Amino acid sequence: MRTRPRGMAVAGLVTLGLLATSVPAHTAPSPADDPTLNLANFELRPNNMGDELSNRVAKLDEQLPNAGVGRILADANRTGQVGNAYDPCNDEAVGTRLDRVSDNVCFNDGDNDTRLWYPQGVTTVADAQDDKYWGDPAKNNQPVLVSWYDHTRKRGPGDADDIACEDKDEDQDPEKGVRVSFMDPHTGEYRHVLLVYPTINSYDNPSYMSVRSTQVGGDSRDDNCSLHAGGMVWYGNFLYVADTGRGFRVFDMRHIYDLGAASNGTTQDPQEIGRRSGTYYGHGYRYVMPQVASWTLTTSNAEDRCTPNAAGLKFSYAGLDRSGLDHMLAGEYCNKANDQVTRWGRVAAWPMAGAVDADGEQITDTGYRWQADVAHKLPVSNVQGAARFNDRWYLSQSHGQNNNGTLYQTAKASSSTEMLRSATSQNAAIGPEDLSHWENGRGGTNLGTMWTVAEHPTKRMVYATIPEEVAD
Repeated sequence: MRTRPRGMAVAGLVTLGLLATSVPAHTAPSPADDPTLNLANFELRPNNMGDELSNRVAKLDEQLPNAGVGRILADANRTGQVGNAYDPCNDEAVGTRLDRVSDNVCFNDGDNDTRLWYPQGVTTVADAQDDKYWGDPAKNNQPVLVSWYDHTRKRGPGDADDIACEDKDEDQDPEKGVRVSFMDPHTGEYRHVLLVYPTINSYDNPSYMSVRSTQVGGDSRDDNCSLHAGGMVWYGNFLYVADTGRGFRVFDMRHIYDLGAASNGTTQDPQEIGRRSGTYYGHGYRYVMPQVASWTLTTSNAEDRCTPNAAGLKFSYAGLDRSGLDHMLAGEYCNKANDQVTRWGRVAAWPMAGAVDADGEQITDTGYRWQADVAHKLPVSNVQGAARFNDRWYLSQSHGQNNNGTLYQTAKASSSTEMLRSATSQNAAIGPEDLSHWENGRGGTNLGTMWTVAEHPTKRMVYATIPEEVAD
C-alpha cells in the first residue's frame, strides 16, 4: 500500500447552490451516557468459516488468474456521464433541488433504468488510502466503488433489508447476489465485478456461488435471497460489505479473478456460476471476487429490531472515520415514525486496527473479539448511510421514491453512548444511500465532501456533496 499524500480536486467549490440550514435538536436526552446502549452488545467475532474460506480462496488462486484494481479500471466496458459542479448529470435524481453538489457521475442508460439490480453501498479510494490514489499516481486511479444487489425477488412489507424474499418461481433466473462497480469519477468509465462465496463442489474442486443472505447448499440454485449489501468500506486491501443480520463480509483486492483471461473460464451464459464440468462461470461477468473472511455479532439481532428491546445492531450501512484513529462505522435503517425516538436506529464504531493481525491480515481466531468503542442512538429515522469526521456524524435520510432525501450533520458527540443531536441539514438526492467521506488533504485535515448514490430506477446518480462547515 502507498501513503503519498494527495487529494482529488473538487470542482466548483464556489458559493453557488443552496446552503445548508441549521435545524434544532430533536427532543432527546441531554448529552450523557445512555444506559440502554451497552457496548458489549456491539462486539464482533471472526466467523467460524474464516480459515476454511482462506483455504478455499488459496485453491481458487491455483485455478484462475488474478487481476488488480488497475487492470479492472483499464478494462472498463461501460461509460457513464460526468456532470459539472452544481449541474448534476441526472435531473430526475436531483428532485426539487440538490444542495451543494460537486462531483457527480451517472450510470449508462441500462444501469440507470434496470430493476434487476439496485445500487446501495458506496466507498472510495479515499477510504482505502490516505493519499487517495491506488497504485502509481501518474495513472490517476482514484476509483469510486458502488455495490448493487439482485432485486429479482421483491421483499415483504417492512424494512427492505430486514425481510426474507418472497417465494421464487421455478422458471425465475438464479439469484446473482451482489456486484460492485469500479468507477473512474474523472471519466465516468466503470466495470462491474461480481462478488462470490467460495465453495468446494461434490468433486472436491474449488468453486463459488453468488453472495446470499445465508450461504447454504453450495449451489447457485438454492432459495436464499441475495445479500442486501447496504454499505461497504474499502480499507487497504480489504473490502468490508455490510451483512444485515450479522456484521461484515470481507473481500480482498488481491484476489479478483479474470474469467476472460482464464483458459478454464468463460464470460458466457449469465445463468451459470461457479465450476461446471471444469469451466468457471460468473453469470456472464468477466471478473469475480471471492469472500475471504467475515465478522459476526456476538449478540443476536434476530428479534426486536428497531425497538427499545433491541440488543444486537442491524448492519444496514457502513462507513469510515479517518480523523484521528481510523474507525469502521455501521448503523441500522429503521423505518419508524419520527415521533418514536426510541426506534430511530443506532450507529456504532470499531477501531480499524482491531480487525487485523500484526501482519495486516484478517483475524480468524473465533475466540477473538473486535470491540466497539462508541454507540449512539440516531436523531432521525430512515437513515441509509453514515460517516464521521472530528466527532460529528453525517447521516443520509431517505424520504421515499419521489422526494428529496436529507443529509444531516450532528453536533459533536462528547460521550461514547449519548444520543446524537442534529446540527444542520441540507437537501440530498432522491433515495440517498450509503455515505463515504472524501476529506480535503491528508490525515483528516479538512472536511471535504460526502459521496453517496441515489438508488431508484431512472433516478440514479453517484455524487459528492459539500456539508456546511460548523464552528465548534
